[in-house]
Amino acid sequence: MKKLLIAVLCLMLTGCAAPAPSDGSGPDRSVSPDIPAPSPAASSAPNGESGPPQASPETDPETAENPSASQEPSESSLGPQNQEQIIQELLSAMTLEEKVGQMFFVRCPETGGAELAAQYKVGGYLLFGRDFKDKTAQQVRDDIQSYQDASGIPLLIGTDEEGGTVVRASSNPDLFPQREPAPQTLFAQGGMDLILQDARQKSMTLLDLGVNVNFAPVADVSTDPADFIYARSFGQDAQATANYVAQVVGVMGEEQIGSVLKHFPGYGNNVDTHTGIALDQRPYETFQTSDFLPFQAGIQAGADAVLVSHNIAASMDESLPASLSPTVHKILREELGFDGVVLTDDLAMDAVMEYAQNGSAAVLAIQAGNDMVVTTDFQTQIPQVIHAVQSGVIAESQIDQAVTRVLNWKYELGLLGN
Repeated sequence: MKKLLIAVLCLMLTGCAAPAPSDGSGPDRSVSPDIPAPSPAASSAPNGESGPPQASPETDPETAENPSASQEPSESSLGPQNQEQIIQELLSAMTLEEKVGQMFFVRCPETGGAELAAQYKVGGYLLFGRDFKDKTAQQVRDDIQSYQDASGIPLLIGTDEEGGTVVRASSNPDLFPQREPAPQTLFAQGGMDLILQDARQKSMTLLDLGVNVNFAPVADVSTDPADFIYARSFGQDAQATANYVAQVVGVMGEEQIGSVLKHFPGYGNNVDTHTGIALDQRPYETFQTSDFLPFQAGIQAGADAVLVSHNIAASMDESLPASLSPTVHKILREELGFDGVVLTDDLAMDAVMEYAQNGSAAVLAIQAGNDMVVTTDFQTQIPQVIHAVQSGVIAESQIDQAVTRVLNWKYELGLLGN
């Protein structure tokens, strides 16, 4: 698969870029990407359609008189059209097993991470505190590089570095100058300027370690210190939280680290879903006028992904957690207009386990509309999803659409040799 991906990229890129002059004048702009290990993959528009055929170049008088003019890459060679073509080629070359694997953003195994990444062809590894504990920065880099080297398509490497009560990497003083403060603490000390300065530095430090996705910012609206989510939130009303989320997402985008808005449709004052079901009885209007606002702001600012919680929002779906609810996903796609990657909260949480029988949590999550599944039990869940596709429970066209979004995300993060 790795050789095929390299071949596809080289073919597509060299086919779109103008050739360098043969007389040696000017810089060589022929596209032969220096593709690091692991090898590349690419991305496409969410609808999975390839771009229209490229028109054949016409001779330009300026080019004829000045050969170096032909060396400038055309807009089509660098733009979305070429991106779509590359990803369609890659997608069409992938096996069902490879496509399903890309839909899993899994907890990094304690041992055998490289081998399991290669075997199950996962789309990403999520690192927790144990993956950073007592390690030097170089040891973390080496671990991550070993996972990347084993993967046919480069991995999303994520972690939760929210600041405050949820810190994975900065809990190790050898990796960060200090344990990352909570957003509320930073705001009290220096307002949004300090928050954005911290977001930029944090992103740079994570990228230096090899982490390319931070599961942040928290977009939940909470103003009551008694709420479970309060300490992790911005701690202010919906409008202030929306402004905070939009600005942080903007900085993360500038640094080219993946952002994940969480926990849609909004945690409110619900209990911890790590330990049981949270039933949210608030009216839908409350979500529209409050909880949705930070998510809308983050989406408009260019957020890469949205994580869906395991809360039951009764005004949207009385019977299923949001992560397993087609109705909630339809609202996210249609009412909020999000066309990026939608992923579940961890399917190992108690709140969702009682809804899944015989290892089918991932099947239910994908049927609901998730593009990626966050789970620890991927060695059981991946075969379940493959079987569901083979037996017609899940349409392969839905898998293709989800994988296209995942590959788009990787392309936008510069992971695919682009």
